[in-house]
Amino acid sequence: MSVMTAEGVHGMAAASDPATALIEELQFTFGEGPCIDAFAASRPVLVPDLDDGAAARWPVYTPAVIDAGVRAVFAFPLQVGAARLGVLDVFRDRPGPLSRVELGQAFVSADAVVSALLDGQEHSGVPLDEALGGRAELFQAQGMVMVQLGVPLAEALVRMRAHAYATGRPLHDIAADVVARRLRFGLDGAEAAP
Repeated sequence: MSVMTAEGVHGMAAASDPATALIEELQFTFGEGPCIDAFAASRPVLVPDLDDGAAARWPVYTPAVIDAGVRAVFAFPLQVGAARLGVLDVFRDRPGPLSRVELGQAFVSADAVVSALLDGQEHSGVPLDEALGGRAELFQAQGMVMVQLGVPLAEALVRMRAHAYATGRPLHDIAADVVARRLRFGLDGAEAAP
């Protein structure tokens, strides 16, 4: 489950296991995937077979998750009316659509997550502001790269994502290295800081 804002702030609030957390993070590293599309469109994105045309839609994300063993993905927006909070993603290691019962369970689960996020009670998991607050380091790194390169903030994020992709590392690790001054972006690319 990821929480997101229209301004591009995102944070993973929960994952069923470390492998799923890594798969979910790939969407934010690459800037594409069903979670991002479901949030932007405010409607579910149901992909019962990633081998059936998903690569045209998400050319970087699709091969990465297939390599990780994912064969189907279903993304359900977490929203109340027009207020969007994030997305609940369900991954499957075999192709095939969700059954009517599974689809109903996914919608009920998404509603329960929205209630939990809005209630902010201790049993509800990670509160919305805490999950998003964990991205402060990403924002700081983005600002630092913006200054290092003299580019707009959006391009700084693109450069960081490109470096994460090229090095096969999660975006949050790149941000941590920038903030700790272990990584610096120059006009000719990123390099380890002296």
